[in-house]
Amino acid sequence: MRKFKIYGSFFLFLLTVSFAQAQNGKIRLLVRSDDMASSHAANVSCIKAAKGISRSVEVMVPCPWFNEAAKMLNENPGIDVGVHLTLTSEWEGIKWGPITPSPSLADSDGEFLSDTGDWYKKNYKMAEVEAELRKQIELAIREIPKVTHLSSHMGAPDCKPELKKLVQKLAKEYKLIYETPGMANTPDFGWNKALTFKEKEAAFVTMLKSLKPGKAYLFVEHPGNESEEMLAIGNKGMKTVAHDRNLVTEVFTSDLILKVIRERGIELINYTAVGERGN
Repeated sequence: MRKFKIYGSFFLFLLTVSFAQAQNGKIRLLVRSDDMASSHAANVSCIKAAKGISRSVEVMVPCPWFNEAAKMLNENPGIDVGVHLTLTSEWEGIKWGPITPSPSLADSDGEFLSDTGDWYKKNYKMAEVEAELRKQIELAIREIPKVTHLSSHMGAPDCKPELKKLVQKLAKEYKLIYETPGMANTPDFGWNKALTFKEKEAAFVTMLKSLKPGKAYLFVEHPGNESEEMLAIGNKGMKTVAHDRNLVTEVFTSDLILKVIRERGIELINYTAVGERGN
């Protein structure tokens, strides 16, 4: 009987090792859709992208379309949701600001600054940063209970060591995923130079074919569409937002892209596959 138990345990060990090796041999890809709640167009497009290849969606709590975003995400339970911590407001025609009484985080009109460079130099109060980020997390969790992780809009909320340390603390406290060690960004593949759908699709296929087994990759983009609403969004550095983001949605829902993913055996994953809550 003892011999059987030993052999049985050894067999179980071999199965465990084999499973781990199989997992290590897979290509895993996390396709993330950012900026849900920034507009109705973003909301509709992020949901559409999630029916394609996107598996995680980042929601911006201070933005004007957050309530609709929360409703749509709750109606689509299969989507992994992250709180896209927000301390900047980049567009010219639409703005948002703190949802807490935090004047050190805003400009003279009560709005977030436009870019991360300005935010980096701002004389903010850490107590107000913490209060604001806490409120964003708590409101997101209250309205979208399935929230699993934190991310940073434009890199602003964790662009300094003191800010990163705060986000790490909040992730631990609220038991959310933040760090994803061992995950690689997809290699540069000419995505930003591609201007048409066919060019974007071809570039994405090239990227998919370059991914190596045994690794997990992250690709981040911003689904959108060419509605009148999104055509009105932009700033002096980005005049083609609607066109560019519509192409993202088209690529994320492309039949050819889905075909290549199946042929290569790529596993589309979300944050729960690569991160640990509280880290």
